[in-house]
Amino acid sequence: MRWHGDSLELLDQRRLPHEESWTHYRDSASVATAIRELVVRGAPAIGVAAAYGIALAARHGEPLDAAFAVLRASRPTAVNLFWALDRMHRVARESGGDAEQLAAAAVAIDREDLVANLSMAALGASEIAAGSGVLTHCNTGALATAGHGTALGVIRTAWQQGRLARVYHTETRPWLQGSRLTAWELKREGIPAHLVADGSGAFLFGRGLVDWLIVGADRIAANGDTANKIGTATLAAAARSFGGKVMVVAPLSTIDFEMANGDAIEIEERHADELLGVSGSRHAPEDTMAFNPVFDVTPARLIDLIVTERGVARPPFTQDLAAMRELCTWKG
Repeated sequence: MRWHGDSLELLDQRRLPHEESWTHYRDSASVATAIRELVVRGAPAIGVAAAYGIALAARHGEPLDAAFAVLRASRPTAVNLFWALDRMHRVARESGGDAEQLAAAAVAIDREDLVANLSMAALGASEIAAGSGVLTHCNTGALATAGHGTALGVIRTAWQQGRLARVYHTETRPWLQGSRLTAWELKREGIPAHLVADGSGAFLFGRGLVDWLIVGADRIAANGDTANKIGTATLAAAARSFGGKVMVVAPLSTIDFEMANGDAIEIEERHADELLGVSGSRHAPEDTMAFNPVFDVTPARLIDLIVTERGVARPPFTQDLAAMRELCTWKG
């Protein structure tokens, strides 16, 4: 995303990899629509975009209460959205809604996320032995963040360090973030990788082709239960069944410290049409019913590491994550 002071320019991720199309957004409602309709997606990127949405509202004289409300309603699961809006709300309250201070706060959230990504990438890569195979799910690269990426950022850095022998990534139905976006990013990075079906985890781990499942997160409970793209829990169970390991990579802003465990995480359900076809072309018979939850919760017991910008948390996660939180200047 590109911030221009009075507008926010977003790369339309729905059109990748075939078309690189940028659109300017000038108000909070249009940014909320872009988030809801997946023009911009990925938990950290959603938070950054929402912060810029508030900055636009202040710049153009919108009622800030309405702007906060419309952005909060855009998507329910990724906690980064609410974390960023809470942080912007504190700045709005303390500054009396000053447009310059709100813009500076949004830019700070953007820049801090990139720094966090680079820190997580280094920490996560250091846990991977040379010659390893890795599998990732969905898209967690620069497109999903302020730059470099979370899980894909670890893979990028590990590849640069010569640690990886094999890289696999899933299709990620129904929006195909893996085959469209992750493949696009890996190609641009010059990282050779194989696209696999979402259900291939047991095969890959069972054949010894993969040592690590490395994924991002949309919300992590205080005990380490992790909400991520639908199918993550299935892949984590496959990894555990065949002796593989699971690494979750996410900034501390993704951790909901007020949520004791994953049972209370709200799971977004999207329209059935997303499952009934691909890219607007329907393949299911008429009157087919579909159920489309787009996230699941991986229990903490299936996770080996949670990598944040402040360090690596190990089971049981509650104590390590709480200690990392205390190192932050913010506690939200």
